[in-house]
Amino acid sequence: MRRTSTETKAVILAAARERFAADGYERATIRAIAADARIDPSMVMRYFGNKEQLFADAAEFDLELPDLSRVPRDELGSTIAAHFLDRWERDEALVILLRVGVTNAAVAERMRVIFAAQLGPVVAATAEHPGDVPIRAGLVASQVLGMALCRYVLAFPPLVQMERQAVIDHIGPTLQRYLTG
Repeated sequence: MRRTSTETKAVILAAARERFAADGYERATIRAIAADARIDPSMVMRYFGNKEQLFADAAEFDLELPDLSRVPRDELGSTIAAHFLDRWERDEALVILLRVGVTNAAVAERMRVIFAAQLGPVVAATAEHPGDVPIRAGLVASQVLGMALCRYVLAFPPLVQMERQAVIDHIGPTLQRYLTG
């Protein structure tokens, strides 16, 4: 049975998601993904160009941002800080996405879209001035992505060694200012 190009792309993406989840970005190969999808590796290259683009297209993740409507206004920053620490520490895909996004334009664009689409509405729910939302969301993203880059990708020893609560205590007030200041 022949597949349409749309069906073939969907099969490749499904196989890629499973392979990246199982093996991580570094160990996953185009050949393994193609074998999982039961197609020739050249088809993966035809549709996606390279491993980085395939990962960017396969990277669908939910930041699982909390509903801040029930959080006391003065605890928004620490709540977001704690949430992102939890999220980064339990999902290697986010760390991989960040690592690859630093050097790959397609993955960086995917991250921008994800953060704008998911973080923007959460920030909007806390903003007193709707015109500030894109800037505030960008600043929140800069803080959490910067911490993630330094703690989980570059592994700066002082940040890696910090206790979870110490990280929250340090970046929470900055996030609070970005959200409500």
